[in-house]
Order: sequence, then structure tokens, then C-alpha cells
Amino acid sequence: MAKLKLGLPKGSLQEATVKVFERAGFNIYVSSRSYFPSIDDVEVEPVLLRAQEMSRYVEEEALDCGITGADWVAENGSKIQVLADFNYAKQSSSKVRWVLAVPENSKIKTVKDLEGKRISTEVVNITKNYLKKNKVKADVEFSWGATEAKVADGLVDAIVELTETGSSLRAHKLRIVDTICVSVTQFIANTKAMKDPWKKKKMDQLVMLLKGAIDATNMVGLKMNVSEEALMKVLSLLPSLQDPTVSHLTKKGWVAIEVVIDESIVRNLIPKLKEAGANGIIEYSLNKLIY
Repeated sequence: MAKLKLGLPKGSLQEATVKVFERAGFNIYVSSRSYFPSIDDVEVEPVLLRAQEMSRYVEEEALDCGITGADWVAENGSKIQVLADFNYAKQSSSKVRWVLAVPENSKIKTVKDLEGKRISTEVVNITKNYLKKNKVKADVEFSWGATEAKVADGLVDAIVELTETGSSLRAHKLRIVDTICVSVTQFIANTKAMKDPWKKKKMDQLVMLLKGAIDATNMVGLKMNVSEEALMKVLSLLPSLQDPTVSHLTKKGWVAIEVVIDESIVRNLIPKLKEAGANGIIEYSLNKLIY
């Protein structure tokens, strides 16, 4: 039987990835003692790897495909194909980004002030490319961890660190000078796997279901009944991804309406719908939303 070798990210992306797979219809069991999770799809062979290494193993064809961050693809300089960008945290307006940060009282105000300075980071290549683009020469060293503490203690002049809200940087009394790059989660594959018809089809199906699960995040369905007389008034209240579905009921003069909307507006919307003449209102959750 043909198998698709899929890399799943171990670490910060692991829990979110497993949850998305579950919403997409796949049950994954991860043991703390094994790097080989089980999945209820005999055509998929999952392997746990750190996101930092994923693109390299996909490029070398040890894996057919994998899920990792765009930042690590760029850091490794991997020549792979990106099948999809995923936004796991749809509810968040913040983006995961790598930023240049210095102590609050530092004289460094712009990238130009880094000339001859020492910078600590996990993304050495991304940082070097950033400096090269800005025509600045500085010493960039790899950080094995506790990066924020190094600049706070004066061991280095600046750091390039991953952040979403910036709260951890502020807690260490650090100031953001610039954003180096913004990262998203990606589903990646190598050229060989993409040329295999069966693997290509399997990967496309996985991407469709995973995107459907992510797109359904914070969305709900609403069903209701309404008289034809009140129909236009009710419809005017309904935001929708597409036009609401309207179908006739067996009761003469009445119709049923079905719509998909953002969950955050439901609590304010339902009383207005009721007042406009809708009844039998049902709210239901969504697992997948396929466009």
C-alpha cells in the first residue's frame, strides 16, 4: 500500500496542529515516548520533527511533506513547494514575527546603529540577510536559548527574537527596533512527491480538509424560520460568506433561512432576528468550511 510520509511539528506548533487535524476528521495519538504518532488513516505515515528541521528533511526527500513555519523554510534556504499557508490563530489579530530588539535604554535606534555590534538569535541566516540588505556589518551568533536574557544582561547588543504580542520583550525591558520578517504556518512538499500522482492527490485532499477546519474556526451556522412578509427585514440583518440559503416550508407563507456567520456577532444578532420576525432559531458549530 502506498504511504504518504508526513512530518508533524514537535514543540510550539504540535498541539495546534493535532487539534486542526482532529477538526479535519483525523485522530492523531502522540506518545511522549515516541516520535512516530498514530493516525487513523492507513495511507499516512506521520513523523514528529522540530519545525526548525522540517524543511530540510522534506527537501532531502526523507519526508514527502510536512508542516512548519515559513521562517524556518527561509532560514534553511530550502527548495521546496508550498501547498498552503495556514492561520491557526484566526481569532488573533497579532502575527508571529521575528523582531530586532534592544534594551530600553540602548542608543540603538535603527538598523544602521548595529554596525560592529553583536546580535544573538536562532535565525542566523535570516538576520544576516537582513543586515546585508541594509548594508550593515555586525557579528551574528547562534542562540541556544534564553536569548532575551543575553541582551538584558549585556552579553550582546541586540537580539532577533520571535514574538506575537511583544509582552515577553516588554517584561524583559526590551524595545523593538524593527520587524525582520513575518511568519505563517505552511504545508510544504518536495518536487518528487509533487510529481507522484497519488501523493499529489493525497496531499491536495489533506490541504483541503485542513484549510476547511481552519476556516471554520470561530464560524457557526444559523437556521431559522420566517414568514415571507418578514423575509426581507430578516435578510437585511444577516451578514454572510455567500447569499443565505432560503427554502420554502410546507407551511404556506413561510420559509427557512440558513447562513454561516462569525460566532462573535451571534449574541447580538439573535435578539434582532427574533424581533424582526424569525423563530425556531438554531445555532450550530462547524467542523469544516470548504469553499
